[in-house]
Amino acid sequence: MRIALLTKEWPPQVYGGAGVHVQYLVPALATHIAVDVHGFGENFPDATAHRAPEFLLGANPALVTLGVNLDMVNSISHQPIDLVHSHTWYTNFAGQSAALLLDIPLVITAHSLEPLRPWKQEQLGGGYQISSWIEKSAYENAAAIIAVSAGMKDDVLRCYPHVSPERIHVIHNGIDTEVYQPDPTCEAVNRYNIDAQKPYALFVGRITRQKGLPHLLRAAKGFDPEIQLVLCAGAPDTPELAAEVRELVNDLQKLRGEKNVIWIQEQVPRAELIGLLTHANVFTCPSVYEPQGIVNLEAMACGTAVIASDVGGIPEVVADGESGVLVHYDQHDPESFEVNFAKQVNRVVADTELAHQFGVAGRRRAIEHFAWEAIAQSTIDVYRSVIR
Repeated sequence: MRIALLTKEWPPQVYGGAGVHVQYLVPALATHIAVDVHGFGENFPDATAHRAPEFLLGANPALVTLGVNLDMVNSISHQPIDLVHSHTWYTNFAGQSAALLLDIPLVITAHSLEPLRPWKQEQLGGGYQISSWIEKSAYENAAAIIAVSAGMKDDVLRCYPHVSPERIHVIHNGIDTEVYQPDPTCEAVNRYNIDAQKPYALFVGRITRQKGLPHLLRAAKGFDPEIQLVLCAGAPDTPELAAEVRELVNDLQKLRGEKNVIWIQEQVPRAELIGLLTHANVFTCPSVYEPQGIVNLEAMACGTAVIASDVGGIPEVVADGESGVLVHYDQHDPESFEVNFAKQVNRVVADTELAHQFGVAGRRRAIEHFAWEAIAQSTIDVYRSVIR
């Protein structure tokens, strides 16, 4: 079996959960089948890179994406491929077009859904209508859809009622627990001028509405005074959102002191990120929408307690009261969410034994339930079920 796997992100250009998923899924698949990877970029040593045509440079991002997709389809059409597997709307047009052109099955992995991300209109403008149309058409015509959580499967059926439930298969995201494991050294903590003598809460994520960073920054006003807040947050979706977050950070630094609010805006190398995850007293995930949330798995694998919202697939990853705490999110009452989030951060940080128990249980859960080899085998089973 030979498949074409289509992704926007491919190492070293990985910045989100979908990119992390593909980065680890491909090597696991490649031990069993032939995988041709196609990604957005200038040059990759181990994948085919595709870039936008020059005449589209500066155009609406949705049009640029379509241009890259057409280059993907042209490349795939010259290869003997049995199946095409696309990830996110960024490659769904290429996936569906290649499937039609070559008369082969299309499999989609559902990492997120455009109807549930209305804030993307801030970034794409009218291009959001294009991305939504692309996603709807691809989902309704795919031979199979892989949902990264049961919550995501429910979302797909709710957003696209014409999709048959039998075509949706739940296969969770995974984690490499040999890579993500506790790092006893404090090099990363010292590198970013974090006070190792004081506890800290850590956030890792892009600056996008989905990740709920403004909620965390408002909640942090209620953190106990000795708790540092460390933010690994960059790549804002829009200048307006970047300005909003900067203002909230500035206000928080005035209230708590600049040394107690550490904002790392550049992308942190993985080795350093593992160190930051390991030594955090709690990892915070205030997302307002999260199909699964690989970053929670990364924190758990590093032995760190997680405080997270109870949205999407997060409850399938973070076992409430076992590997962390889930805080109920209600979009109609964000103030209560922020107050309760701060209370749980304070409670777990103050109880070092409880935090340790959460961390131990979290790593055990990551090892036992989210191994990549099992995920690859389940994915291949989906492929085999749709190849004629």
